[in-house]
Amino acid sequence: MRIFITGNAGSGKTTLARKLGMATGLPVIGLDRIIWQPGWKKTSKEVRMAQERVISAKEFWIVDGVSNIFQDAADIVIFLDVSRSKSFVRCMERNWRFMFQSRPELPPNCPEFLILPYLLKLIWKFPNQVRPNILAKMQARDSGQFIVQNEHDLKVLVKYLGIDEMI
Repeated sequence: MRIFITGNAGSGKTTLARKLGMATGLPVIGLDRIIWQPGWKKTSKEVRMAQERVISAKEFWIVDGVSNIFQDAADIVIFLDVSRSKSFVRCMERNWRFMFQSRPELPPNCPEFLILPYLLKLIWKFPNQVRPNILAKMQARDSGQFIVQNEHDLKVLVKYLGIDEMI
């Protein structure tokens, strides 16, 4: 099974991926580790796409992030469609804890204070620039797509996956 979790920064992608990984035993890969190099330097598009193609060709995975390659390759796509304000709040809560150090899912030397202006712009632009593409690709799928906007949607997803309980 290949599960792709996408959404805005701060929407809960990494948290959900981690929980689903624990509940299913599937390996979890965060795209932040592929996109970013130490010191918040971006991986080149060519290198990133090559890495994504290698990973997406595998039979079992849970990947969180924003990627056309993974969205196309996934058996199940989960879009965490949360409001801008919720993304801002969650991002600030996360960033506060890692203000001067790297989050565990990031390369070394990626303290949050260095990326904060970029994240704020990303969160603001996401609903108009990224969300429509994700939704269009989801509508083109025959099955295996879930838009999660609230706890009820999450419970439907968990039931679909046959998970008794989220850890």
